[in-house]
Formats: sequence, C-alpha cells, structure tokens
Amino acid sequence: MKILVINSGSSSLKYQLIDTSTNETLGKGYVERIGQAESFLTHKVNGEKYVFNVSMPDHETALNVALGKLTAEDVGVIKDINEIDAIGHRVVNGGDTFTQPTYVTDEVISKMEELIPMAPLHNPAAIAGIKACKDLMPGKPNVLVFDTAFHQTIPEERYIYPIPYKYYEKYKIRKYGAHGISHDYVSHRVAELKGVPVEDLKIVSCHLGQGASLCAVEGGKSVETSMGFTPLGGIPMGTRSGDLDPSVVTYIMKQEGLTPDEMNKILNNNSGIYGVSGVSPDFRDVEDQAFAGVPKPLLAIKIFIYQVAQRIAEYGVSMQGIDVITFCAGVGERGIEDREMICDYLKYLGVEIDKEINNSKTIEGKISTPNSKIEVWVIPTDEEGLIAKYTEEVAKSL
Repeated sequence: MKILVINSGSSSLKYQLIDTSTNETLGKGYVERIGQAESFLTHKVNGEKYVFNVSMPDHETALNVALGKLTAEDVGVIKDINEIDAIGHRVVNGGDTFTQPTYVTDEVISKMEELIPMAPLHNPAAIAGIKACKDLMPGKPNVLVFDTAFHQTIPEERYIYPIPYKYYEKYKIRKYGAHGISHDYVSHRVAELKGVPVEDLKIVSCHLGQGASLCAVEGGKSVETSMGFTPLGGIPMGTRSGDLDPSVVTYIMKQEGLTPDEMNKILNNNSGIYGVSGVSPDFRDVEDQAFAGVPKPLLAIKIFIYQVAQRIAEYGVSMQGIDVITFCAGVGERGIEDREMICDYLKYLGVEIDKEINNSKTIEGKISTPNSKIEVWVIPTDEEGLIAKYTEEVAKSL
C-alpha cells in the first residue's frame, strides 16, 4: 500500500509517502509558516531538495500544495492522488480515550476536540490536518496513531500524581507521556538487531532532541516515562523546563505578576537549554559554545546530561535491571559528546562505550564495548515508518 503519513503542527505540516510493500519512502516534505507571511515548502525526492515559496493560509491549502508536488511532472513520485491508499496521522495526545491506532470517524474527531485542553498546541493542528485530508481525498481511510497510546501500559501507581484524587476524576490529570511512537519503534528495532524477542529485554529508550523524553520499556511495553500530563514534563529540553518544584512556578507568577498563559509560555518557550544558556533554542548552537568552554552554555548542557543519566539510572528501579540503553532523535543520534558524557555518569553500573565507534554522527548499531554490563545502541528513529505500518493494518481491517 501507498500510505501518506501526516504530522501537523500549529503552523507546519510534515508529510511522507511510504510504499509499505518495499518500506521505501517515495517522497517527503515539510511545510512551514502556515498562516504566516513567507510560508514555504521543502520537498525532497531521490535525495534532491526543492524549496517552493507559496502562500498557504491554512492546513488545507498546505496539504493541497504538498499533494501537488507529490503528483507534479518534474518533482512528483505518483501520477495521481488516487494512488494513495490511506492516510496516517501522528497525534500527540489521545488521553486515556485512545489506546490504539484508530480509524477516523466523525465521533472520533469529536472526542479529539474534547481532548484539546490537554494538548492545546498539538491537537487542534492534528484535527486541522485530518479535516484537510478528508476534504481533499474523500473516501480514503484516515488512521490516527497516538504518541500517548504506547504509555497506556504504565502501572497506575506510576501515572497518578500525588495531588487530590478528585482532579484525576474531574479533569483526567495524570501522566500520559509522549514520543510513544518513537519509543515503540526503537525498542522493537534494537531487539530485531540483537536477534532476541523484545519480550526478553529491559530497555531504556532515550529520545533526545529539541523535545526529549526517556522511556522504560520492559518486555516491549512502556512501564515508565519522563514526560507527564503534557510534553512539558520530564528532563530539560530545547526550550521546555522539564520537571520543577511546583513552588518555583507559583513564586515567579506572584513576583512578576504573570497570568497562567504568560507563565506557560515561559516554561514552554523560554526555558530549558535556551533559558539557561541564553544562546539559542537549537542544541547545536548551544553545544558549539559549551564545548568551547563558554560558562552558561556549558552549564546548560551539564544540566541536561546529568538529568538524562539520572533518569536512566532511575529506570533500573522501574524494571529491576537494564539490559540495553538506546539513543535516538537529533541529539541522541548525532550528539557524540552528549552520549559519551551521559555514559560516563553510568560507569558505576558497568556501562562502557567504545569511543572510536561512538565517534560517528551517522550510525545504527552498538556503541558499547564487549565488557560493558549494559549494551548501548544508537537507533535512528522512524516514527513515520511505524505510523505507516499501523495505518496499513487498520486500513486492511476495514
């Protein structure tokens, strides 16, 4: 089947057309600045990149432009959109309503709209992308794949917050996690590469990028994760604070006279590595200065590294042991120094990496030495490929 995978952001739309019979990505692209001046599309096919400056006031227009490029004579990969068999959508938060890949109906869209307060930045964009696909490709099955679904196996004592229980009952406030599609893919991929059943492994999956989370995967199932009620929780990220003493939030709000929305923006957009370093939301910019010895960027990276290592060790308690540590996403896949510094903290657990093998920004494989008591792997994530797989399974069952 030819599956179009869509990942809608508030002002962006990523797309990838995958032939599941060959696992080949036929074409992909990224629309940026939807609804803003100077919107543009970056389209990639056969290793070539093309940039088109096009006015795209909404997601439907953006999708229409993307479909036009996929079918264009010069840069296209299919002759007609009828060649697309189904559309798979990445959705960040499905709450505890959606626990598996789901075929889109009007009722499903209504339930997603009810969940908007738990993902105010992500879910409205996903709904816009779904509606655009239904309008432009009527009759084609749309399937939702949820980042939160993988974490529905976390035990109750680990997802309930120690606040009055009535808030869980009234508002469903609990840990949901995120990056579930990535953690799902990586844990199964490392088991495949090792040649052992995923059911036999205790894996700490480290998805480290601008957004970052860790997951304890025991027997192929999520049993603990770092992100919480929203993707703001957990370890510090590019611009997100991660976990804090709650009093820090209320204290700053009182001192600065801030509204909840203003404080939320500070925690989501002006904190994390950017907030401490004062340099940039991009890890690469911060690392360039940090590893040159500039104090605040170096402090920001040290905070990040320490908290990742601390969380890995913590998950040894969650699973009563660790067999494998995996790194993926931008920092995890290309951060040579980051991986080494994290693993240095874990030497007391018997972790030992091969620095020569680790010294590569493009690798899929084991970077630990034969003597390491815990194997360490770099596994480039493939969320789109897994979304396509789940979409095909649902579409074929209709």
